[in-house]
Amino acid sequence: MKPFHTIPAIPKALIDTLKQQGFTLMTPIQERAIPAVLAHQDILAQSKTGSGKTLAFGLPLVMNTDTSLQTPQHLVITPTRELAQQIAEVLRQLAAYKANLKVVTLYGGVPLRQQADSLAKGAHILIGTPGRLMDHLGKGTLHLDGIKTLVLDEADRMLDMGFYDDILKITKTLPLKRQTLLFSATFAEKIETLAATLLHSPVTIKVDTEQTQTKIEEHVYISPRKKETLRTLIQNERPDSLLVFCNTKADVIEIASMLEKLGHDVIALHGDLDQPKRDEAVILFSNGSKRIMVATDVASRGLDISGIDMVINYDLPFDEEVYTHRIGRTGRADATGTAISLYTPGSRKTDYILERAAEKKLEKQEGKPYLMRSPFKTIGINGGKRTKLRKGDILGTLCKEIGIDNAQIGKIDITERQSYVALHRDITDKVLKALKRVKIKKKKYVAWRVS
Repeated sequence: MKPFHTIPAIPKALIDTLKQQGFTLMTPIQERAIPAVLAHQDILAQSKTGSGKTLAFGLPLVMNTDTSLQTPQHLVITPTRELAQQIAEVLRQLAAYKANLKVVTLYGGVPLRQQADSLAKGAHILIGTPGRLMDHLGKGTLHLDGIKTLVLDEADRMLDMGFYDDILKITKTLPLKRQTLLFSATFAEKIETLAATLLHSPVTIKVDTEQTQTKIEEHVYISPRKKETLRTLIQNERPDSLLVFCNTKADVIEIASMLEKLGHDVIALHGDLDQPKRDEAVILFSNGSKRIMVATDVASRGLDISGIDMVINYDLPFDEEVYTHRIGRTGRADATGTAISLYTPGSRKTDYILERAAEKKLEKQEGKPYLMRSPFKTIGINGGKRTKLRKGDILGTLCKEIGIDNAQIGKIDITERQSYVALHRDITDKVLKALKRVKIKKKKYVAWRVS
């Protein structure tokens, strides 16, 4: 892999920003896509989740933004709110080298008026889901006549969700002369049709298109009693972090409740949660406060959490492509992972698993119960990016003002309005009590325990 500085067009200030974020070497998709995007070519790219595609298109977008203008210049369309948030976070980190670059997200679960106000104040890069983009276009609060670059991220997922017509309607409001970048994990027939409609003489890039057996071990257990099998698998396999997929919200709630009653630290994620609760669920799982997440397919795409060493399909999806995306949550980047599926005999729509995965027999192991408990708990603070609160501000207050050892502080996440801090469970009460009197950046904030 080549370092970023081998691309002459990337300015030194951006190279330094990349290094600060831990990026020195390009992934294959970045190595091939970045020069093509900077050369203003259209791109049709196939790469699996976790290949680094966000940086592949995000870096050129930031470079090609003229901050002297206050109109949107680049539009990224994504299938989910979670993915939109993650892309925005990456782009904002890159934009640290370029003053006054504004990234605005447009997705459901947030009041339309609040987003319209942000647009009215000026924006350079827009990241949105098709439905909410259509809402703004319909209300006249979004104008896309200045868009230079259109990015369709995880296009196959958007088409699976029925957004084909919405995407075409949105693109009709864009200038005809523009650059279009289409990223997809698969090249299904509809993707080929969409590409032929929107792209002009594209560069085709295919990298990391298959899950390799060496990275993700796939196993299947034939089980008519899945709850008992799930409990036994956790005891036998003893994973550090576990993502369990169910097909329905009701099953997610039931399985999460069962595991919690057994003593595991578990969180549920499904589409009926409002946006703040969905954000919190992802944060608690990613910072290690919850070691098990039970989720519907809302977590199968766009959930960028490193270090998930096991995925269990409690329910198998009827679509094998969805299965592939589910197990792609583990074995990301250079890591390895294990994917386990519970198969109920007689379900022909899920027979594909018998050909893909190695069948194993369940052997119950005796011994002390293995509980997936976390040494960390998370506290929330009612301040975030909007109040210009930074990780360093919180860390400094905890260490210098309250006297907490840095080793007892875990991941710190800053959102627009709130901050979340993972703390060793033994010091959580001490910190909450101290924050009632101690100020952060000369300001008093309210803190609470996030359950």
